Amino acid sequence: MRVALSSSRLVLAAAFAGAVAVSSAGQVLAQDIRPREPVINVLGEGQASVAPDMAILTLSVVRNGQTAQAALSASSAAMKDVLSAIKSDGIADRDIQTSNFSIYPQYRHPDPKGGVIEPPQVIGYEVSNTLTLKVRDLQKLGGLIDRSVKLGVNQGGQITFTNDKPDDVMTEARKKAVAEALAKARTLTDAAGVKLGRILEISENSMRPVPQQMMRMAMAKDMAAEAVPVAGGENTYTVTVNVTFALEQ
Repeated sequence: MRVALSSSRLVLAAAFAGAVAVSSAGQVLAQDIRPREPVINVLGEGQASVAPDMAILTLSVVRNGQTAQAALSASSAAMKDVLSAIKSDGIADRDIQTSNFSIYPQYRHPDPKGGVIEPPQVIGYEVSNTLTLKVRDLQKLGGLIDRSVKLGVNQGGQITFTNDKPDDVMTEARKKAVAEALAKARTLTDAAGVKLGRILEISENSMRPVPQQMMRMAMAKDMAAEAVPVAGGENTYTVTVNVTFALEQ
């Protein structure tokens, strides 16, 4: 009798658990089939332009020598003069950075003799030392390039015009993007005969201007007879917003 009673209790417990599971599943199903709040998603884009207030400039000194030490000494002597001139132009230490330094052997590949390929021979070394500068006074840019070339810079010259603190122009672009999204949403809801509700969500994707690479070339001392003319133009900042609105029935 005790065994039978225990079995009955087990059956009742299983039945109760099944009923609870069915009830819970029914509640979840009821929640799933409830109508979702109608919404509308729109994209808005805003752009704002501003003149650059800073240039990022790369200058390289490249020297060759029969030995690595000879090439290094020649490169270091020229770079010392370039650094002195840069600092005398008012470029702060925090705006001067060595961005690349390399020593490479130079090879000569002998012609094959009798079908035998001889290993390459080291005939010298090349040392390259590159500076990256932030020039905050753009009026100094052309003269700075000129003096650097005369002092021994013979590669580089890539100029990127940018803005040190683009907060204000980014704010303007954001406002324009949101205004465009609101205008689109109102146009769509008016055309559909529904009422635009509250904003449920806003997400942003911003894009900085593509760097303007004005020049990059091998340089010679006789190429810079006077200050190099440069023009900064404008930088355009773009912000895209994705806005989700509720629709009122």
